[in-house]
Amino acid sequence: MIVMSVATIMALEQPPFIELIIKGEYSKACKLYQQAIEAAPEVRSNYWYLGLALLLEGKEVEAQITWMLAIGEAEGEEIDCWTGELVEVLQTEAERRESLLDYEVAWAIRQHVREIIPNDINNILRLVQLSLKQKILTEEQLTEWGVIERLKSDAKAEVKYDLLLEVLQVFLEEAPLDPLLIEFVEACLPQIREPLPFIGILIEGCARISENLNRPDLAIILGKLCLRIAPEHADIWMHISTYHQNVGQYDRGIEMAKKGYSLTQTLPGKLYAKYVLIRGLMSAGGRWLEAVDVWTRQLSLVISMCEEKTYLADLAICFRTYTSTYFFPYFRDDPRNNRQLHNQVAQLCQTYVELHEQERVDRYRQRYLSSLITGTTKPLRIGYLSHCLRSHSVGWLARWLFEHHDREKYDIYGYFINYGAKIEDPLQEWFVQHVSYARKLGLTCEEAAEKVYEDEIDILVDLNSLTLDISCGVMAMKPAPVQVTWLGWDAAGIPTVDYTIADPYVLPEDAQDYYSETIWRLPKTYIAVDGFEVAVPTLRREQLEVESDAVLYLSSQRGYKRHPDTARLQLRIIKEVPNSYFLIKGSGDRDTIKSFFIQLAEEEGVSPDRLRFLSIAPSEATHRANLGIADVVLDTYPYNGATTTLETLWMCVPLVTRVGEQFAARNSYTMMMNAGITEGIAWTDEEYVEWGVRLGEDPALRQQISWRLRQSRQTAPLWNAKQFAREMENAYEQMWQRYVESGNGNR
Repeated sequence: MIVMSVATIMALEQPPFIELIIKGEYSKACKLYQQAIEAAPEVRSNYWYLGLALLLEGKEVEAQITWMLAIGEAEGEEIDCWTGELVEVLQTEAERRESLLDYEVAWAIRQHVREIIPNDINNILRLVQLSLKQKILTEEQLTEWGVIERLKSDAKAEVKYDLLLEVLQVFLEEAPLDPLLIEFVEACLPQIREPLPFIGILIEGCARISENLNRPDLAIILGKLCLRIAPEHADIWMHISTYHQNVGQYDRGIEMAKKGYSLTQTLPGKLYAKYVLIRGLMSAGGRWLEAVDVWTRQLSLVISMCEEKTYLADLAICFRTYTSTYFFPYFRDDPRNNRQLHNQVAQLCQTYVELHEQERVDRYRQRYLSSLITGTTKPLRIGYLSHCLRSHSVGWLARWLFEHHDREKYDIYGYFINYGAKIEDPLQEWFVQHVSYARKLGLTCEEAAEKVYEDEIDILVDLNSLTLDISCGVMAMKPAPVQVTWLGWDAAGIPTVDYTIADPYVLPEDAQDYYSETIWRLPKTYIAVDGFEVAVPTLRREQLEVESDAVLYLSSQRGYKRHPDTARLQLRIIKEVPNSYFLIKGSGDRDTIKSFFIQLAEEEGVSPDRLRFLSIAPSEATHRANLGIADVVLDTYPYNGATTTLETLWMCVPLVTRVGEQFAARNSYTMMMNAGITEGIAWTDEEYVEWGVRLGEDPALRQQISWRLRQSRQTAPLWNAKQFAREMENAYEQMWQRYVESGNGNR
């Protein structure tokens, strides 16, 4: 038996026997608190902790009786004082449980706090947070607790703003598609004291909802709630513009991008607004004249930014500035000037990244330099960084390298940016299963870079380039000693990227003159696949109301690639080949695309009756099967097809491509060369038309090409992904050897 004086108990700095509660020895704690009460009934804290121990032991009624008996002895102001003491004890334990992720017990304790002080909005917010973490939040709970009404009452003095932001963050993470989210966000608006943190959390959540969960419609609603508190905030308009574009509401998206531009005061802000506007115009398809006008002004802004060496206010602005030159190759085949601007913009961004992230950059550099000194030997660690390792053009092509990688010689890491765990994507899960280690990441550069650093990656391969600002930011921080760009786009010009993968054809011989990265040319091809899944075709000639002996030309591309100059060449081919039709397929606004081609057809003297506009196929496999209806596929220029070209060749359909100077204008050229086909490769606009006409008028030549393409499946480098994997691995080995021999990783 423990004998303890009242003075001793009251002198303790922390509650007696609290360690027993922490250890979970509730029965023992109850006995000792009961003894303490008998020894000193006037020490109120013992009642609070006895009740807590009883509650944790599962004796809820006994706990309530213990507390009420003690408080029942209070008079006047003592009632509030003693109640406050009890609540403080309960809240302290609830917070401890929350820190231990013991959400169920924390929730039960806070429910008791609510019964004691039902109007404590901050305790109720904690209950909402805990319910979300346990996925048990219901509309009935919100009604019973009066959360929405209390928040709308404008009781700003009572609500802890940091807590409100915490709950919003958890709501967006745990229940982003719950209809209650919109109601909760709307109720929060009267509580906004500092708009920027609230907007930042909500916009980041909207991005995940739109991209990960494929619900841009919901992101639009939430984004517009942001406008209620900050109607002049240009970035909000930009984000909502992209969501409208993603849902196919192009006119609305374009309108909002223009509004955002009108509100932007800074040069980097204007650049981003122009980027979003061009994205909307080109995604719609057919709005090229307006897109060219906007791009011309954007080009002028980029040149001004580079000449003035514009200061980039923060990292977010810096990262998205990388993408300001993204659309240039779609408008012109001018690699020297385009790449000069890519390189200058990337260098400007690099300067700011190193200024802002100096500690991180130095830490990364020290890590891989120290590995050289220690000379540790281990399998090369190859990391692949992308948001496209899923059902995406990059995903369909990259999978074969992952399939054939030598797992005994290399550790393969996958860095899945914006991993969509809540969307079923079989190809994404395939990639997760086909890497040695999968890192499922969010939407921040810092998180991705730290993971690469912690994993001690030797060679980091970026599959995004300028298609994703996050990847640009990661590569700029250089978390790996050797960094490479491959497949997803042309090189971005980032100074910390060492190599870009090419082949003998996809870049001209003098390309190194204007690339900041070292061009690493593989012996034959920069991409190879073992084939594609093909379903049963769903498209027949009678559906299109064309004759069985008609010549069918097909162009299947997104609006980005439909340059009007090339579209005119395609229509001239149709005009010269009797009994021919032009099948046009691709994403965008159907009416706008129709108007675009019909107007060009009339100007070229081609009857609109010879145009057929195809709907998007229900699956990739069906899309490939339907390619077989075409006699000839007409490629785009100055931005060729890539995945679409490979699919066309795999389906043994003749292709006409216009070869240019830039990477994007030589994709189809290298693929045809690596499939053993030269018929259809044009070096001028005149040759493009000539090949189109010749292939349309010569069925025997088409049949010969189709047969050779079928035979090439057994022999051509384009269809030998295993050999390609060995060539990529050999390149990695040589890159690493160069780095080791250099002693500091300099190119």
